[in-house]
Amino acid sequence: MTTLARSDLEQDRVRTAVRAAGFGHLLLSDDALQASLERSLAGHTPGAPVWVFGYGSLVWHPMIRFEERRDAVVHGVHRGFYLRSFINRGSPDRPGLVLALDRGGSCRGVAYRIPADGLHAELSLLWRREMIMGTYVPRWLQADTNAGRVRALAFVVNRDMVQTYAGRQTDEEILRIAASARGHYGSCADYLLETAAALEGAGLGDRHLSRLARVLRQRLDPRPPVAALSVRTGGTGPRKP
Repeated sequence: MTTLARSDLEQDRVRTAVRAAGFGHLLLSDDALQASLERSLAGHTPGAPVWVFGYGSLVWHPMIRFEERRDAVVHGVHRGFYLRSFINRGSPDRPGLVLALDRGGSCRGVAYRIPADGLHAELSLLWRREMIMGTYVPRWLQADTNAGRVRALAFVVNRDMVQTYAGRQTDEEILRIAASARGHYGSCADYLLETAAALEGAGLGDRHLSRLARVLRQRLDPRPPVAALSVRTGGTGPRKP
């Protein structure tokens, strides 16, 4: 599987494939997934809108249905490649790295308002996607959006999972891993490049992530760019059709 689709989550294809490959012991069970979701919803005020904060692949490939999307910033946590990926963007013998929120600083991303009439179904798919190994801790954070403050669910790194918590990595280590790791959700390189491009396109650029993307792109395709040809049209202004 190189591109994860909503139907893959609905039919639980990734977890089925992981079990078939003999790595089912890495997965959270169905009961554990459900219990985690219920614990998070227990901290939600009934009737209030449910928002989800995205800071990585959720920015460019949310897959969940939503009624509204806003630019947002959360404080007290920041984004970094702190999580080893044994399934999503890597494998048990060649782990990848993915982004996670860790304590300190702030992070810009997007907030999605989930429709109330499909709340449990959408969050169940989100849990199946993000909590596949329990490497995150779902937390309610205050998110400042371009239309006011909202309370949003966010996935923060689980530091207690020492097998998957990578801590701070050097840029060189991130680039080395990104260039070679691949998992059930696609390649680590695509994840880094797509996230950097999506944040830049939304006006939420992360300078560190953008710098990593530029270097990675050059390493994956070291050919010099072809210079564009300049053709004079007889004037200095724009050509009219």
